[in-house]
Amino acid sequence: MTTQGSPSFDRRAIPADAFESRWNAPDGQAIRRIDWPAGEQGCRGSLLFFPGRGDHYEKYLETLDHWHRQGWRVTAADWRGQACSGRLGADAVTGHVADFSIWVDDLAAFWAGWKQQTPGPHVLAGHSMGGHLVLRALAERRVDPDALVLSAPMLGFLNGGVPVAVLHAAARLMCRIGDPRRPAWKWSEKPGQLPENRTALLTHDLDRYADEVWWREHRPEVAMGPGSWGWVERAYASVRELDRAGLLEAVQTPICIIGTDHDQLVNPAAIRRAAERLPRAELTMLGSEARHEVLRESDAVRDRALTAIDGFLDRVVPARL
Repeated sequence: MTTQGSPSFDRRAIPADAFESRWNAPDGQAIRRIDWPAGEQGCRGSLLFFPGRGDHYEKYLETLDHWHRQGWRVTAADWRGQACSGRLGADAVTGHVADFSIWVDDLAAFWAGWKQQTPGPHVLAGHSMGGHLVLRALAERRVDPDALVLSAPMLGFLNGGVPVAVLHAAARLMCRIGDPRRPAWKWSEKPGQLPENRTALLTHDLDRYADEVWWREHRPEVAMGPGSWGWVERAYASVRELDRAGLLEAVQTPICIIGTDHDQLVNPAAIRRAAERLPRAELTMLGSEARHEVLRESDAVRDRALTAIDGFLDRVVPARL
């Protein structure tokens, strides 16, 4: 089976068989979502996907549609404070959160309703920060998927050999000496303009990268820039919490992890360590042919990633006969 991108799929349009709506969190915050109902051929289960920091689900329409064509009923959603689900900081572009537990709470509430309303088996998936959060929710027993899929999960940062505790302490200091909502790094010389070298961090596929730029131009409300110092400090805290002895070792859910050893945004060594700690993890690590956004890479690389995920799901949650 080939999973190569179909020339008939328009990555710059919402598919005709998908629909966008809003879900209200328990506190009333409106969270944007998109759903592909089960097709006429029947449904082999339901899959829920969450993107990464600063992401929006439009970037993953092609992959979500691929899973729908595999027979899954598919849902994706923004995180609170990102894309079209509001902002938590002092401006429209800086990504801020007071604590990652806010996102875990949202996920737990969304999951409870979504699971009740959709056919099983139920699969939970996340990319980058989304991968971190869905794994944390699973480890804390806030969600109970039949299988988990992680794409380049944010399980650690490239630290140049500096101990994580030292970097976390530095981030706490930066939060104390200024507004935690202020940007932690520079975005661009021109507000709203993407850095010129950003594609070198994300994907070799310039056309798929251009899709993100197109969506930002046509739906400017999805655009987000750097994270805040508050986000950085809470990210270190959450990563260190997942590293707590015994936490991942107790997870018995089958987990598929796709990463790349040439990731320049998250730490590949941290992904490998987590896979070793998780009793039922299956790890696929790509090489220099893959950058961070493995699901938005060139066709050959993306094909390998999706084939690994589809094969994993066929084994652990096989289609009903």
